[in-house]
Amino acid sequence: MASLNVYSVLVVLFLTCGVVMATKENDQNIKENDCETKMGLPYVLEAFTSIFNTGSISNKCCGELVVLGKVCHSALVKRTLENPVFKDLNPAKIIAKSIQTWNNCCIDRFTISVCLRI
Repeated sequence: MASLNVYSVLVVLFLTCGVVMATKENDQNIKENDCETKMGLPYVLEAFTSIFNTGSISNKCCGELVVLGKVCHSALVKRTLENPVFKDLNPAKIIAKSIQTWNNCCIDRFTISVCLRI
């Protein structure tokens, strides 16, 4: 029975370390790429609403999103999902919607090569 408890503690520690490492890597990406200052607040709110709620994203906002870059886009979505306020959301669904939004902005408004460079 004691070995089961030790095993449980090790699993929890392993999972916790993985989350902390992912959070640190995410924060590092945001800081290194200056993600928080690249996009104006109205476009941040529009993209957020489109991904975390319902709604469409305008051509102008798509342009801002592509300029923001895929690394920043992904890192900011992941960091938002780490916030306890959003604990009831389905992360897989949000990430899928985030990817769909990115792809739609690239396909509909830009050539693929522009999106792959960023």
